[in-house]
Amino acid sequence: MSGFPNSPRVQKGAIIGLDPFNPLASVIVFQYNPETLTRTIRAQTANPYADPGEALRLKGPPEETIRLEVEIDAADQLEKANPVATTLGLYPTLAALEMLLYPKSALVIANEVLARLGVIEVIQPEAPLTLFVWGVKRVLPVRLTEFTITEEAFDPNLNPIRAKVGLGLLVLTYQDLGLSSIGGAMFLAHQVAKEVMATVGSVSADVTQIAGGG
Repeated sequence: MSGFPNSPRVQKGAIIGLDPFNPLASVIVFQYNPETLTRTIRAQTANPYADPGEALRLKGPPEETIRLEVEIDAADQLEKANPVATTLGLYPTLAALEMLLYPKSALVIANEVLARLGVIEVIQPEAPLTLFVWGVKRVLPVRLTEFTITEEAFDPNLNPIRAKVGLGLLVLTYQDLGLSSIGGAMFLAHQVAKEVMATVGSVSADVTQIAGGG
């Protein structure tokens, strides 16, 4: 049954890995948006015992962590006889998430060759810039710190076809990435937008109090 014609279109959350060597490998759009999202924000303060009067000093933007649980189900794709779903189930989607934590195999092999040739300084693997997208007002550079995968159903070939994925994300700031980097600039833009919204919220509260005679 179709929805109401005037119903707003629901935006989908996503995890995107910006990898110039494989741009299609790390785009994970949430099939179902999670119902809850937990954000923990810890202030980065200077040592209050270092010097008198320094208790209010900030070392930088706060440290923010995000936790959410995403459900993935291949039932719709299986009903449509999608060849990827019927052959591999949810493996491609899960692999796209997992690869955000893996060094590229080509670089691992290249470093091994360099080590055998006696090269002491080898290129350290670098993860792609990962973005957490939660609507247009929240596009954040993050590091995927952990995730748990609970596979709940399987096809006859033991491919997972239903799973829950718990994600732990650490928001990366311009202090982590550098202000001139893409990720650092994105975080600064997010902070500026948040400053504007905080001002709008304060003004709206004042207007409401005046209108209500408070």
